[in-house]
Amino acid sequence: MTSTTTSPTTTPGTGEPARLTTRAAVARGPHIGWELTELELDPPQEHEVRIKFAASGLCHSDHHITAGDAPVRFPMVGGHEGAGVVESVGPHVRRVRPGDRVVCSYIPACGSCRPCSTGHQNMCVKGLNAGSGMFLDGTFRFHRDGEDYGGFCSLGTFSEYAVVSEWAVVPLPGHIPFEIASIVGCGVPTGWGSAVNAAEVRAGQSVVIFGAGGVGSNAVQGARYAGARDVIVIDPVEFKRENALTLGATHAFADAEEAREFVVAHTWGQLADHVIMTPDAVTEEMVGAAVAMTGKGGKVTITAVGHIDEKAVHVHAGMLIGYQRQIRGALFGDCNPLYDIPRLLRLYDEGDLKLDELITRTYRLDQVNDAYQDLVDGKNIRGVILHEN
Repeated sequence: MTSTTTSPTTTPGTGEPARLTTRAAVARGPHIGWELTELELDPPQEHEVRIKFAASGLCHSDHHITAGDAPVRFPMVGGHEGAGVVESVGPHVRRVRPGDRVVCSYIPACGSCRPCSTGHQNMCVKGLNAGSGMFLDGTFRFHRDGEDYGGFCSLGTFSEYAVVSEWAVVPLPGHIPFEIASIVGCGVPTGWGSAVNAAEVRAGQSVVIFGAGGVGSNAVQGARYAGARDVIVIDPVEFKRENALTLGATHAFADAEEAREFVVAHTWGQLADHVIMTPDAVTEEMVGAAVAMTGKGGKVTITAVGHIDEKAVHVHAGMLIGYQRQIRGALFGDCNPLYDIPRLLRLYDEGDLKLDELITRTYRLDQVNDAYQDLVDGKNIRGVILHEN
C-alpha cells in the first residue's frame, strides 16, 4: 500500500476545506479482521474538525468489533483512542483552531446538555451514534465508491485523517507525547475512574480487580492512588500479573478461586470492599465469583463488556440483599473528559501516574492485525499505532 495522497487542504478559490483521501483500517464484518484501504474524507461541517492523527491506541473494544461482540454498523473504520493535530475546522468551531494539538475523547462532551451540565459528561447526548459512526445529522464523513463508512465512536482513529465533532477533542499540551495522549482518550480514564469515581475506593479498603490489561492496569493505579490498602489482581496471564505489581497491585493471582481464598484469610473474613471487572470479556462465572468475594456493603463495578450472545449478570437476589451488596456499570469510569483528561495528564507529568509503562509495543497501521493478535495472546498491556504521515 502506498502512502496517503491528499487533495489540497482547501478547495481552490473558496478557502474552504476540501475532500481528501486517507488510508484507514476498516472492518467489513465480524471474524475477518481489519482491512487496509483508501477512503474519501469529507471536509468538516458545522462544529466539526479534521484531525491528522499521529497515534492511535489499540483498545480491546475495537477487537470486540472484529470478534463479533460489538453491535456496530459495517463497514466501520476502527479506532477510538487518538491524538494528533487539527488540520482544518468547520464553521462555528470555538474549542480549537488549526494547528492545535489535541487528544480525542471517545465520548464527546458538549458541556451544555443535561448530563454535561449536571457533571456527567461521560453520558453526553452528542455520543448517541458510537456503534454506527454516523453524525447526528444522519450523514457520514468517510466514503468509498459511493458507500458510507462509519468511524467507531464517531472517531475512526485507525485512519490517518478523520473528521470528528468539536465536542470530542480536548486541547493537548505541547510537551505530552502523542502516543501517551492517545491512551488517555479511553483506557486510562476508564480504568482509573472505575476505581476512583465509580467504585469510590477509599483509604484503607480492599479492592479486587479482574483483568490487568490496558483498562485494568489503570484501575490498579486509581485504587492505589485513592489509598486502598489491598489491590488484588486476578489475571491468567503471568506477564500482566507481574506488570500490575509494578503499577501498585499488592497481590496477584491467576484465578478467582485462589484469589478468594486469600481475600477471606487476609481480610479476617470481611471480604473485599470493592471488586472491579475489567477483563477482556465479562462472563457469568466471573460475576458470580466477584459477588462471592464482595463483603457487606461492598460494590461490584462492571466496566468491561461481555460476549454479545451471553447475559453475564445472573445473581440470586439473596446474594445482594443479605450482604447489602451493589452491582453497577461504569461508562468511561464516570469521568468528565474536559476535566479528567487534563487532570490525568498532569498526574502523569508530575510522576504520579505511570503511562509510559503501559505501552508495550508500537505498530504501523499496516500491522493492525498483528497488533490485535498480540493483544489476544496476552503480549501487550497496550499497543499503539504510530501513523507514518
